[in-house]
Amino acid sequence: MTIRLMQVGLGQWGQNWARTVVALDKRVEPVAWVEIDAAALQQAQQHLHLPEDHCFPSLEAALEAVETDAVLITASLEGHIPSAMTALQANKHVLMEKPFAPTLEEAIQAVQLASEHERIFMISQNYRFFPAPRVAAELVHDNELGPVGAITLDFRRYANTAPVETHRHYHIWHPLLVDMAIHHFDLMRMILGQEPRRIICTTYNPSWSRFVEPPAATATIFFDGGTVVSYRGSWVSPGPQTNWAGEWRMECAQGEITWTSRGEQEEQVQLHPLKKRTRTIELPRLEYTDRRGSLDAFVHAIRTGQEPETSARDNLKTLTLMFAATTSADSGQPVDIPILAPPP
Repeated sequence: MTIRLMQVGLGQWGQNWARTVVALDKRVEPVAWVEIDAAALQQAQQHLHLPEDHCFPSLEAALEAVETDAVLITASLEGHIPSAMTALQANKHVLMEKPFAPTLEEAIQAVQLASEHERIFMISQNYRFFPAPRVAAELVHDNELGPVGAITLDFRRYANTAPVETHRHYHIWHPLLVDMAIHHFDLMRMILGQEPRRIICTTYNPSWSRFVEPPAATATIFFDGGTVVSYRGSWVSPGPQTNWAGEWRMECAQGEITWTSRGEQEEQVQLHPLKKRTRTIELPRLEYTDRRGSLDAFVHAIRTGQEPETSARDNLKTLTLMFAATTSADSGQPVDIPILAPPP
């Protein structure tokens, strides 16, 4: 079954999705493209060689003119919920970029609508779809070195050289916590199989930073299984660059697990048992990784009717942790993270 796919959002990131993800998967057939910005739509038509009669300035117009099974939303954050609600009301499956929504209330409403229409609604938490985090999660699940007591996670990049006036990233809301750390928050939940219950977060903006809002943060996160995570992240660090998934040191009862993924450095998982030799774990080969892994999981969910691991319903918990981090950073106070009742 080939899945007809309509894409909403054709900025630089959306065009990259179309060219390097959607176009390479023969199980999906792109049937229409939507972009509200006329200049961006024209640029996408030229760069991607899109048929003009299948390009639209609104999702409503596209849905009225073209038959589709699913909608891929790669628009900016403010376009996420309106596009998702329109697609779900039209009985279409939805795959959407992170972060899910600008408020938790809107996210819950969208999940409820997907449930009412019995549609697959998935968030692309693409960092999960690499060998290293999946192996790390298996090691924790199998209790390879005993329970995990503490994790230290570091993320460092120096994204601080572009012109201030023209670089969108310098002006977005909580550029580290919302745009980047949400990946790390989601990986924490996946690796541990635990849910966060409390966070203390501080953000800061070094004097050399070109960002308007703080691009760096430290946080301590307490999980319901007893694990404590110490997180440090920065978009303006001059220190050694990490992979996008960061550098993980996981302290267990009988040793340590270290790993890293997605980036210029070699993806790796190592076991450091107490008083024994360090062992490098052979990583499996995944047919689909990164955003192609997200699309693969979405296709599988549509074909089988099974809820994907990064369903919007599950991703509410990652989103709740993200909002707790921003609230703690803004208030200077610890934040208790509520246990969400699953939407009906």
